[in-house]
Amino acid sequence: MFKNRIVSIVDDDESVRSSIEDLMSALGFTARAFESAEEFLNSPDCHRTACLISDLQMPGTNGQDLQNRLLAAGRAPPMIFITAFPEKNTRERVMAKGALALLEKPIDCQMLVGLVEKAMAVPH
Repeated sequence: MFKNRIVSIVDDDESVRSSIEDLMSALGFTARAFESAEEFLNSPDCHRTACLISDLQMPGTNGQDLQNRLLAAGRAPPMIFITAFPEKNTRERVMAKGALALLEKPIDCQMLVGLVEKAMAVPH
């Protein structure tokens, strides 16, 4: 159903990254995982991503910076942010720039799946 549409996961925490990648793959999504925003931005999958799940706080380019760079380049897919440190101001900023959600770790998997399905339903 979603085979040619990629869900990309950007998180510096390997256990979170691989867990989400495994969940997306088990649901039939083509999933790609990246340990940094830079790795994602430099990959060919950056241009083919239909939904991006990104941690907010990462070394180097953080999630907000990643969102800003994708928006500036005119190629921001629907984004779902995850964080262990939710702040109201951060949530408001990323949502104002078009993020679908900011989820707190540990992630509610059902909510994440619903958001990814919503993102994948958006024509690209």
